[in-house]
Amino acid sequence: MQQGMYTPKAEVWDQEFDPVMVILRTVYRRDVQSAMDRYTAFLKQSGKFPGNPWPPYKKRTPLHPSYKGLMRLLHCKTLHIVLFTLLYKILMDHQNLSEHVLCMVLYLIELGLENSADEESDEEALVCGPERCHDSWFPGSNLVSNMRHFINYVRVRVPETAPEVKRDSPASTSSDSLGSLQNSGTAQVFSLVAERRKKFQEIINRSSSEAHQVVRPRTSNKWSAPGSAPQLTTAILEIKESILSLLIKLHHKLSGKQNSYYPPWLDDIEILIQPEIPKYSHGDGITAVERILLKAALQSRMNKRIIEEICRKVTPPVPPKKITAAEKKTLDKEERRQKARERQQKLLAEFASRQKSFMETAMDVDSPENDIPMEITTAEPQVSEAVYDCVICGQSGPSSEDRPTGLVVLLQASSVLGQCRDNIEPKKLPITEEEQIYPWDTCAAVHDVRLSLLQRYFKDSSCLLAVSIGWEGGVYVQTCGHTLHIDCHKSYMESLRNDQVLQGFSVDKGEFTCPLCRQFANSVLPCYPGSNVENNLWQRPSNKSIQDLIKEVEELQGRPGAFPSETNLSKEMESVMKDIKNTTQKKYRDYSKTPGSPDNDFLFMYSVARTNLELELIHRGGNLCSGGASTAGKRSCLNQLFLVLALHMRLYSIDSEYNPWRKLTQLVEEMNSQLGNEEQQPEVPILYHDVTSLLLVQILMMPQPLRKDHFTCIVKVLFTLLYTQALAALSVKCTEEDRSAWKRTGALKKNTCDAEKSYEVLLSFVISELAKGKLYHEEGTQECAMVSPIAWSPESMEKYLQDFCLPFLRITSLLQHHLFGEDLPSCQEEEEFSVLSSCLGLLPTFYQTEHPFISASCLDWPVPAFDIISQWCFEINSFTERHAEQGKALLIQESRWKLPHLLQLPENYNTIFQYYHRKTCSVCTKVPKDPAVCLVCGTFVCLKGLCCKQQSYCECVLHSQNCGAGTGIFLLINASVIIIIRGHRFCLWGSVYLDAHGEEDRDLRRGKPLYICKERYKVLEQQWISHTFDHINKRWGPHYNGL
Repeated sequence: MQQGMYTPKAEVWDQEFDPVMVILRTVYRRDVQSAMDRYTAFLKQSGKFPGNPWPPYKKRTPLHPSYKGLMRLLHCKTLHIVLFTLLYKILMDHQNLSEHVLCMVLYLIELGLENSADEESDEEALVCGPERCHDSWFPGSNLVSNMRHFINYVRVRVPETAPEVKRDSPASTSSDSLGSLQNSGTAQVFSLVAERRKKFQEIINRSSSEAHQVVRPRTSNKWSAPGSAPQLTTAILEIKESILSLLIKLHHKLSGKQNSYYPPWLDDIEILIQPEIPKYSHGDGITAVERILLKAALQSRMNKRIIEEICRKVTPPVPPKKITAAEKKTLDKEERRQKARERQQKLLAEFASRQKSFMETAMDVDSPENDIPMEITTAEPQVSEAVYDCVICGQSGPSSEDRPTGLVVLLQASSVLGQCRDNIEPKKLPITEEEQIYPWDTCAAVHDVRLSLLQRYFKDSSCLLAVSIGWEGGVYVQTCGHTLHIDCHKSYMESLRNDQVLQGFSVDKGEFTCPLCRQFANSVLPCYPGSNVENNLWQRPSNKSIQDLIKEVEELQGRPGAFPSETNLSKEMESVMKDIKNTTQKKYRDYSKTPGSPDNDFLFMYSVARTNLELELIHRGGNLCSGGASTAGKRSCLNQLFLVLALHMRLYSIDSEYNPWRKLTQLVEEMNSQLGNEEQQPEVPILYHDVTSLLLVQILMMPQPLRKDHFTCIVKVLFTLLYTQALAALSVKCTEEDRSAWKRTGALKKNTCDAEKSYEVLLSFVISELAKGKLYHEEGTQECAMVSPIAWSPESMEKYLQDFCLPFLRITSLLQHHLFGEDLPSCQEEEEFSVLSSCLGLLPTFYQTEHPFISASCLDWPVPAFDIISQWCFEINSFTERHAEQGKALLIQESRWKLPHLLQLPENYNTIFQYYHRKTCSVCTKVPKDPAVCLVCGTFVCLKGLCCKQQSYCECVLHSQNCGAGTGIFLLINASVIIIIRGHRFCLWGSVYLDAHGEEDRDLRRGKPLYICKERYKVLEQQWISHTFDHINKRWGPHYNGL
């Protein structure tokens, strides 16, 4: 019977299901929990019990006569000692005793009372045979009499530094008024040592002169914790408790209020004459304790008297108000809720006051001007701390330095971005010898060629600031949205590590499933403490000019960053940063010519942010026309990820002389000094920089949280560079006749008032400046094939400029959405540029929208436009004097990548089978026994082929690391099924080829014609793009590098 397909009927749950047998006889703990969850759901749906039931769950069936002898164990002094010890430890909140232990203790006590001796008078004399345990804990072996026996003192082995150690024996060990009822003039001292007790007996008389004792033999084994040797000493602790008194105090603890237990027979004596013990099918701990105390009073008049004496001692005999059981339960719940609310409000108020005082102090010290702290103190906003719910302990509260809260996240390496192409049509799976796939036009290949070209001619450290990596092997971070305390997570991992039955993931590698939704994860991303008021303060608009903001940005970036003090939060941030680095292979994060250079770490960290932003853009369909927050956006962890990356990037510093911010906002008097000499390689020209990479570097180098006006200032400055790059690339694409025409047209408008915001004037000036070098002299290159033979019109030029700038505006809008929580507006596709530029603050407020939109109207030059453009073009001309062809190739940046797709498959599976089942492997030149083909790049591989094994990795596993950074999608030719490889695990996904009836033919046993199911193939592609293989597919297993 498969779980989820069939459900037991109501009468089966009610009559046949035995929870105790399931608990005692089931092998796996998860099966017990699953059965009890479904049983509890049945009780709630049927209205029999609203909460979580306790043993015995239902009325016990009569015991078979053959097993009557087992009941003698319930009247064993050794068992009573264990029950007393467990009750005492549970009452004292021992950390290793769970609620399940308490359930079993109460269950055994109740079972012993139901099977006790009938005659009370002889219960002290009845001894069920000689016991081998000679401890004098209790006078007899009958549970009914032992429940009222008081134990005054115990002897324990504790560390010498324990505060509760009682060094000296008590001067008088006489029993109190309650203990004198059953003790015969002596009080006992017993041992509660956790180890198995040997022969040990000690009796202390009321008079210390009469005390005599039997010492434990010297051969007793001593236990010590591994790696430690605590000095233990024997101490005498005062207990003065009995099982009955412990049960009454346990009732007080479970109910959450003092004096909660009141003997019911004091109000109605008929309860003892005709006890109406309910059908205890269900109930909680309070009802279980009440049942036990009632049964103990029914079986022994002395127990009844002891219970009354204990209750009178705890509280004066005030007759309580008689209420029903339902009202009592409701009042208890309301009282507990009220106390929980009061504790939570007190905690939040304390955190709010601390946050407010910290903000006022920080703003007084760090603010460069005095107007901002004055605004804060006069406004006096109410601090609202971000509150997180821990899914393990259930507590709600803010994340703090000492006890941080984290998001459950999955870190995985991804090469999905690297499979983007500039062609809308997806590549087809080769089915003939003439058809081949060459990865020259992929996004990853183009960026690798560009980085290699830059490192060939320019300084290595400057090259690593001019590009982004992560197109192959980038780290993608996703979350289920649930949070937990870091210390709770560590305890949870320890429990998983101790569990012997683990399937599908490796705890040693940090893998686990979310305790709430069971989604696969492998790390916890700390939530940085912050408040909503703090974010609102940074979003306040200011009236400062762009020149003042530029100076502030430069000053803030120049301040050296310091990692926070040694707190639990800082340790976890270091830990998660190591997890991010270890997620991908070293070859995907080490691009410097100098191994171990800090430039590698700097490049890797801001590229992680770039990878996650680009992937979210792909998940939204490649544009932001729909606006709002997608499903992925609602569960985004990018805000917390940016804070972690920013704190680590602030530990690095860029020399102010080489900071790109200076080249963007300042004019250099002696430009020749910036070019270097023949012996030293020059810096990368600013027009060769990737503007999105510059944006992330500038943002993450700023102190966090970032002010909104500083963010807008950085975006405005970078947009001027991006627009100049677009004009330069357009000039290269134009013919010589077009360049001459636009150069003349723009020169006539140069002296107008809005010349700096006219793309015609700016294009004319860029062409005239670049013409001073040799950039336009090298014709016949590959780029010339891209030149259109038709003259460019103003409309086509405007569309090209907008398409060139759109990818930057999309990433910047997403970044603003995550940093400041601003909603993304929805729009039509043709209005996307204008809407995003207005959302980012690039458009002036007085801009008239009824006129045709001009992209140059978004420009806001920090310095005179023609001077800064001339400075940027001078760097290009100096490089093209020696390398004109390479200079033109670097200037043309392809930024309009299409969405990634898997290879397009043929309609009939027979076409694939006939070509591949006899195809020879390119590595071993043999026909594989189990051929497979990669659906991402079309590579033909040997499944489980030892002939192609390299460094203990079979070919499929090795190809998944090279092609997908650990993720591989392979079609098994001889089985028509698809296999997924994810890191050290694999699973069978299914088949995308079905017969005429819509059924699979695994292993091709039936020989039916198979046809492509486009719906299934689209689902497979969507899971690959959204990185949800780990969440959707559940049947994973280790491949041990053997595929």
